[in-house]
Amino acid sequence: MFRRYPSLAVLSAGTSRNAKKRVSAELLQWADVVCVLEQKHKNRLVAQYGRIIAFKPLHVLDIADEYLFMAPELIAIFKDIVPGKLGLTDQEIESQ
Repeated sequence: MFRRYPSLAVLSAGTSRNAKKRVSAELLQWADVVCVLEQKHKNRLVAQYGRIIAFKPLHVLDIADEYLFMAPELIAIFKDIVPGKLGLTDQEIESQ
């Protein structure tokens, strides 16, 4: 949902073995900022890719990983939390 922001280049991947697209070293090297839903996701990334993400901002959003893909409730939570974490301006947010 944040791909529409002109100031962002966004990719999504999961930490689970069952994820449709899994996190990789290449994705993390590409990223300037990483956001995860829960602390356990951060722990997995640090354990597996600690050197790659050591100096990147990594935000734990404290959102339970229990929502269906693009569930309206999840979208509302993202819209409330993520812009502040990424430092998006009010103008960028309102244009979406």
